Amino acid sequence: MTDMQTEYRDGNDFIVEVIRTDRRKTADIRVEDGAVSIIVPRHIATEKIDQLLISKRKWIKEKILLQRDLSPTSHKEFLSGESFPYLGRNYRLKVEKGNFCPVKLVEGRLLVTVPLGSEQPHMIRNALVRWYKKQAQQKMHEKVKRFAPIVGVEPKGVEIKFFKSRWGSCTVNGKLEFNWMILMAPNRMVDYVVKHELCHLIHHDHSPEFWKEVARVMPDYQECREWLRVNGMKLRV
Repeated sequence: MTDMQTEYRDGNDFIVEVIRTDRRKTADIRVEDGAVSIIVPRHIATEKIDQLLISKRKWIKEKILLQRDLSPTSHKEFLSGESFPYLGRNYRLKVEKGNFCPVKLVEGRLLVTVPLGSEQPHMIRNALVRWYKKQAQQKMHEKVKRFAPIVGVEPKGVEIKFFKSRWGSCTVNGKLEFNWMILMAPNRMVDYVVKHELCHLIHHDHSPEFWKEVARVMPDYQECREWLRVNGMKLRV
């Protein structure tokens, strides 16, 4: 698998993540949960990327606004001092003005640097979404690798997605999909979601046999299931 290089472009009211790769010969623009990315051939000129973004600006803005309307309700204002949970611990947001930089966890604070303007709160949210997704990519792969032998299964892959009303999914071809927002829950709840989906590789339903399998690998699963039922709607960016 070829390494991908990441950079960012200011799209004027939105930030675009540029992903250069040897595996593409054409450009592909994506808008996912309000965050814009463009996947391009490794050696394409930056000027060409900017031209593509200008030509697609109307379409990108329409997608961003549509997804903003569909995203879960959040009462955050995205101001310095607000707290955001990560694996059950709260971290304070620190906003700095400047050219966009990916979120960094520095001295217990989530540091985000974005341009000043009317779209700043949305840029901050998108920066946080990108950060949670990147953490989810790493953490969920690690947990699947650790727990799959305990469950006794071999998943076909792991993907991070946004689900409106569930934490994970197991596809018919054996791939596990996880909602990136689960990273806002305590670590034990994340473990439960991973084990839950791994058990679906044995029983692709919620039969008594499935729950017996979950109980075998996680005897206290009911506490985790109840915690998510009660607190899950609070896990929002």
